[in-house]
Amino acid sequence: MTADNRDVSRLSSFQRLALWTTATTYFLILVGGLVRASGAGLGCPDWPRCFGGWVPPMSVAELPPQFDPSQFNPTLMWTEYLNRLLGAAVGLLIFTTAVSAWRHHRRDPRILWTTIAAVLLTGFQGWLGGRVVAHELAAWIVTVHMIVALVIVQMLLYVTVQSMPRQGEPPSAFVRGVRPWVLALIVLTLIQIALGTQVRGGVDAALDAGVARNAALATVGTLDYLHRDAAFATLLGAILLVFWLVAGGSRNGPAEAGRHLTLVRWSWLCLGLAASQVALGGVMAYVSLLPAAQVLHLTVASLLLGAQTVLWLLAGNARRAGL
Repeated sequence: MTADNRDVSRLSSFQRLALWTTATTYFLILVGGLVRASGAGLGCPDWPRCFGGWVPPMSVAELPPQFDPSQFNPTLMWTEYLNRLLGAAVGLLIFTTAVSAWRHHRRDPRILWTTIAAVLLTGFQGWLGGRVVAHELAAWIVTVHMIVALVIVQMLLYVTVQSMPRQGEPPSAFVRGVRPWVLALIVLTLIQIALGTQVRGGVDAALDAGVARNAALATVGTLDYLHRDAAFATLLGAILLVFWLVAGGSRNGPAEAGRHLTLVRWSWLCLGLAASQVALGGVMAYVSLLPAAQVLHLTVASLLLGAQTVLWLLAGNARRAGL
């Protein structure tokens, strides 16, 4: 390996920080799904404090007088409180990434201003978290909260990919032509996730009304059908994208196929995640909405959106090292 290749493959401090921040934000989304699936969203009934204090009470005897003792559930309370602490840690990481962007990439406005925008959006996300509690997990604001979290992840992915060193030749017109298709899949996936959050809100409302868990999904109706249709459309789009890239590379010769081999690999990843998403949806529909399947369903959805975002970025730039 030459010295130049070693330099390309070695990550800078900003790249490592951006990757860690992105991974931690994904973990926060997973934990948020766990909070929702466990019913711990109102484990702390106020915000930003928890039962009136910055540190939760250790027992019901320590509750301030304005709180109903029936609200106190230690398991749900600590689940939600730890989720908030993780959110604060992610916010600090995103701010640190912005500082690093200023130090190392201030001459690249794509990286600098996107990272600053992510910091501002993270502050807005924190405020939205308070609104979620104030509105007692109303489905519409939970959906907004989820979409904003995913947009923040996409911003972090953008700066991570943009900071990677370039390798190889710029993408051909054929490769760049993939971008509109991938962008359509990104929009469709966001719609699918938003519909899924609304479906989850309908299920929660049914459970609160005393409907049996195995019958709760049937009460949602049209939203559930739309969510399923969007999932199958996303899967079909991922299948067609793989065939398009593979067939296009073969038709244009070995050089073209090699040039966009990275895109083919990412398209296969998108297809695998889309198929997993549909499979997990089937498990939830026919195995009584298992909480573990709910968490995995949301996590795979966020990973699918991330993979699509990276694929869209790579199709518009020269090939990036390590991707």
